[in-house]
Amino acid sequence: MIQKSQILTISIVQPDLVWESAQANFDLLEESINSISSADLIVLPEMFSSGFSMQPQQLYETMDGRGVKWMQRLARQKHSVITGSLIIKDKGKYYNRLLWVTPEGNLEFYDKRHLFSFAEEDVHYSAGSSRMIVELKGWRICPLICYDLRFPVWSRNQDISGKNIDSEYDVLVYVANWPEARSSAWNTLLAARAHENQAYVVGVNRVGRDGNQINYAGESCIISPKGESMVSIEKHQPGVQTLDISLKELQDFRAKFGAWRDKDQFQIK
Repeated sequence: MIQKSQILTISIVQPDLVWESAQANFDLLEESINSISSADLIVLPEMFSSGFSMQPQQLYETMDGRGVKWMQRLARQKHSVITGSLIIKDKGKYYNRLLWVTPEGNLEFYDKRHLFSFAEEDVHYSAGSSRMIVELKGWRICPLICYDLRFPVWSRNQDISGKNIDSEYDVLVYVANWPEARSSAWNTLLAARAHENQAYVVGVNRVGRDGNQINYAGESCIISPKGESMVSIEKHQPGVQTLDISLKELQDFRAKFGAWRDKDQFQIK
């Protein structure tokens, strides 16, 4: 069994992405990542190499392509896990795929379950069918993508036994391209997911304007299990923030306020 570290250091990166220009985005993100002195986990936004584009045929990466290799190189250099989503072509289908890349070069991935039909994402991409729980220094982490935030059942921190404060995950991560027009929902739902799941919540968004003339305010943040903002990045500004989160504080809160004992049990299908 992996020994849990009491502290997990998370860096969140909020960029002004360049529309459909992978190399430009790799360059600006690498500069931000290199500014981080030390982190266990570095979180990038959704579709960080392109912006939220519906042109997968022109912009896709493969699992052995330059985007994945770029993540592996930086994860190795920074001795950090790096995560974020890319447009990936796999077995003839296109996915909005979150990659979890370790310093050793190992890869795990999650394909976005809830495709944003309002923007016809479901027309251009295939949906995933299963969640991913990963471990880092003994912490359990559930990474999801943008629109998944609106679906609490999919985000649910299941505790099958109902008798243990160590639920399915400790940290819930959302990588996003979440428009400014719906910023209120972004902030409200991130806090709600923290409250209902008694877990830390990390939300990482972009800023700027994309090629569809959609504006993004960012408001990337880390929220405590009590639903309180612990750190955030200034609206409309590219930036990086790093925060230590405490396992003891999480466990103490779950032990003191045992709402997890009263959860409904169900299976997600």
